[in-house]
Amino acid sequence: MHAGANAEDPRRLNSAPSKVSELGDLPIKSVGGAMVYMNDVAHVHNGSAVQVNVVHVDGNRSVLLSVFKNGMTSTLDIVSGIKKMLTIIKPSLPDELDIKPIGDQSVFVRASIDGVIREGVIAAALTSLMILLFLGSWRSTLIVTTSIPLSILGAIGALSAIGETLNIMTLGGLALAVGILVDEATVTIESINYHLEQGKAVETAILDGASQIVVPAFVSLLCICIVFIPMFFLSGVARFLFVPMAESVIFAMVCSFLLSRTLVPTMAKYLLRAHVAHADHDNVNGPPPSKNPLVRFQHGFEALFVRLRAGYHDLLALAIEHRRLFVGGFLGVIVVSFLLAPFLGRNFFPEVDGGQMLLHVRAPVGMRIEGTAARFADVERAIREVIPPVEVGAIVDNIGTYLSSINTIYNNTGTIGESDGDIQISLNEGHAPTADYVSRLRDQLPRRFPGMSFSFLPADIVSQILNFGAPAPIDLQIRGNDLGADYAYANKLLAQVRQITGVADARIQQSAGQPTLNVNIDRTRAQYTGVTAANVTDSLVVNLASSSQVAPVYWLNEKNGVTFRSRCRRRNTRSTRCRRCRICRSTPPVRRPRYSGASPTSAARTATPWFRSTTSLRWCRSTQRPKDAISARSPPTSRRSSPGTIRISPKARSSPWSARRRP
Repeated sequence: MHAGANAEDPRRLNSAPSKVSELGDLPIKSVGGAMVYMNDVAHVHNGSAVQVNVVHVDGNRSVLLSVFKNGMTSTLDIVSGIKKMLTIIKPSLPDELDIKPIGDQSVFVRASIDGVIREGVIAAALTSLMILLFLGSWRSTLIVTTSIPLSILGAIGALSAIGETLNIMTLGGLALAVGILVDEATVTIESINYHLEQGKAVETAILDGASQIVVPAFVSLLCICIVFIPMFFLSGVARFLFVPMAESVIFAMVCSFLLSRTLVPTMAKYLLRAHVAHADHDNVNGPPPSKNPLVRFQHGFEALFVRLRAGYHDLLALAIEHRRLFVGGFLGVIVVSFLLAPFLGRNFFPEVDGGQMLLHVRAPVGMRIEGTAARFADVERAIREVIPPVEVGAIVDNIGTYLSSINTIYNNTGTIGESDGDIQISLNEGHAPTADYVSRLRDQLPRRFPGMSFSFLPADIVSQILNFGAPAPIDLQIRGNDLGADYAYANKLLAQVRQITGVADARIQQSAGQPTLNVNIDRTRAQYTGVTAANVTDSLVVNLASSSQVAPVYWLNEKNGVTFRSRCRRRNTRSTRCRRCRICRSTPPVRRPRYSGASPTSAARTATPWFRSTTSLRWCRSTQRPKDAISARSPPTSRRSSPGTIRISPKARSSPWSARRRP
């Protein structure tokens, strides 16, 4: 829209309220010259949705923020970035707000990586010591030792080129290859030193020594690599685990072979020196004497090794002389060793003690969130009685479901309602074996809390990966057309599975005992009044679950740019009790006013009922009281809620259809 010849000014309408208070000033209907506003029939405020989730950290109410990473992103980078960001935003937060990281999986990952690196360094040091003892030359030891990190770096580059990352399996493969990849460089240096001891020049000894062992070294490389080839034909979890390890070993061996053909001869050219010609190692005269204490120590070690080799030669001759007795005894030892197989445990992957436990607890189905939280508090007290306080790092419970469907998608623990949740237990360093605590809790908790079910889920990152996100390592699915028959068969099968030795926490994930209210509509009478099943459904949903289920409306806060959900919901009230039997029922249904054109006050008094017949909602008292019961006898009381919703509920102390005139 043009305001001038060369100017253009935007036009802005007040089509949407800019403040929450302005929502209550929206007109609804004009009756008899009087305007009915939103504030006349409802209480408009910046409220929140009905709370369906509760979190406690060490018994204190808290807010839990879970962070998930992309599969191709490093866990260590994500955690370090989060901790760095927390230090930046902490000064801007209230002092009363305590931010505590819990369930940090990077601790386990970092400990695993440090362990693998430490073992690799130890293996490289022992290998270098072995070379120093046998070759007796620090120059040769330096050449061989230099090839170890270069071979590992080459393998890491190859793994990165094919899209692999540094994880437990690839690092484990590199640690496994440390003791093997030095063979290529060691054999090459030993061959060069042999020719140097024959009195040859350095370059001649390098060429002769390297060419002499190239074929045996290549065959040795193929023999080692071909052992890992069958891993590429695996499928499922085994393939994802062992193929990266096989790739890291193969790449390290190939890099070691290439370095033994290029780097090792080059370094030998500049570091090794020509030797004085002398006889071989078996000559009694031995090598010429030296004043170097390291060389003298190596000569003594070599002499000792020569005597050990002579003793082995005598034992080998004795075994060949009595070959039948030796072969028979050897085969007998092998057969006897097979008798130990039944006493050995079998598992797909070694058990990892990460110092974490994840316990899924389910209270009686249908229990409200408040009752479930009280039950969880009792369970946590029982847990602290089993685990010593000095070993408990933190106990975190996450009870109920989520408002956001995104959070529900990422939840894989089997939470189905407000009656169950998860308890995560973190142990301090130096704790007793986690499996012992799990065994004790698995035995004591069901006896102390009858009516509740307990199951231990994978808590550490390794177990979660091995289960592919499932809450149990073994899942049985029963499919059929009859749900009742399927559930009965599942219970029968469950009884048989529990008889298997070693099975723990066998359970059916779904529950068939959910308390339900059946609302039966008399369609004939409803048809007389023009009411359809859709009208009844919308009315029930609005009163019990808010209008966001059938007609979602959003309001934008212009100050902070946050979009809020606008919900219209009737407040929860207490239910009445039938005096004749132990049955609870609701009050008569909600009425819809019909205006006759008179004053709005008379219109409220002459309102005709929405239903001409009374429909009662019935449920057994022995079951849990449902979440929302409608009653007109007691004043409405709102439930505690979680933030993030604009709530519109009927006013409690005024006629819902009283109107007011405004000039």
